[in-house]
Amino acid sequence: MPASAALPAHEHTEDPAVGGRLPAVLLMAGSCLPILGAVLIAPVLPRMQDHFGDVPGNAALVPLVLTVPALSLAVLAPFAGALVDRLGRKRLLVAATVLYTLFGTAPLWLSSLYGIVASRVLVGIAEAAIMTCCTTLIGDYYTGRTRDRYLALQTMCASASATLFFVLGGALGSAGWRAPFWLYLVGLLLAPAMGRALPTPRPAAASMASTAADRRPFPLRRMAGICLLTVFGAAVFYTVPVEMSYLMDDLGVHSTGVVGAATALASAATVLGSVLFTRLAGRARRRLPAVLAVCAAGFVLMGATDRLPLLIAGAVVNCVGTGMLLPSLLTVALSRLEYADRGRGTGLWTSAFFLGEFACPLAPLAARNTLGTLASAVLLLGILTLLVSAALLPLSRRAPEAVPQAAPESV
Repeated sequence: MPASAALPAHEHTEDPAVGGRLPAVLLMAGSCLPILGAVLIAPVLPRMQDHFGDVPGNAALVPLVLTVPALSLAVLAPFAGALVDRLGRKRLLVAATVLYTLFGTAPLWLSSLYGIVASRVLVGIAEAAIMTCCTTLIGDYYTGRTRDRYLALQTMCASASATLFFVLGGALGSAGWRAPFWLYLVGLLLAPAMGRALPTPRPAAASMASTAADRRPFPLRRMAGICLLTVFGAAVFYTVPVEMSYLMDDLGVHSTGVVGAATALASAATVLGSVLFTRLAGRARRRLPAVLAVCAAGFVLMGATDRLPLLIAGAVVNCVGTGMLLPSLLTVALSRLEYADRGRGTGLWTSAFFLGEFACPLAPLAARNTLGTLASAVLLLGILTLLVSAALLPLSRRAPEAVPQAAPESV
């Protein structure tokens, strides 16, 4: 990890018991668990397809083993958020991490493809709780610039872990399609450490906030706009990782080594964007139009060129923007939530993000069928992103809505 991405010193915390960097390390590790589920088994899907070749509908069921956790996470994250607010962040996180290991390793002994798909749905449920709890606890423990840095670090860890898990999945897959599922045992290492090292945030304040929450409705209107923008932002975030190999193939580049190098360079640009996010001053909401404009510029360059160097350059520009986009969206969302609503609000945001991830491959496919080429679809997405950026510009200059019981520092 580069020095600029090191864990930040604490400035303010809502819980004075939060000390040291171990809680942050555990929350970053927990945030990577859903990423493991998303990419780990991608390299072994063809071998799994061969193994279940005689199962009716295997052509559709085997890809679902990879994608259905993200869908169930998107659908169930709001319910996980409600449980977070009612049952407590830490307790639910530890329980969900144990269940993550139990359901994640189920394909090691299951012989039915239908049973494996069902176990992956359960993995998605556990991931919804883990992701919601980790992000909520970041909002509980830290405020101001420290919170901003940890949210950016969350993005960096997710980007780096995606590359690592893909490599590990491919390496373990050489021993058989079941072998990568052994990595889900990491949950048994994290759960006891989380239970021991993570403090319970503000128990007295939590009790008061729960009472207040019973007397007023959840601020859905305050969260609706940022969640809608997050669905779009997630599609922007995942377009390059999902479509880059297809764009290169359309240009006649078939070498997996070249494709892998270009994808790794784009991933590094995402990490760079996250680092830049922590270095920029000002409120995240005021930076959103500029960040989206950077993403749009990358898309336009990618869609308008037929040269490989310019395609890669456009991908790098876009990923620098997406590296700033994700923590910006999450920072704005958390800044609108007080303690009593933070679990439900984070669950809604997580649901919006993974809905965008799930829809990401579908939108370019529909546009390509209409426009004729994938490059044209990416160019159209760039123009749409630029229009969203322009629409946000006047909104970003308004004063943010006041939030009761706000943190000592405003985001």
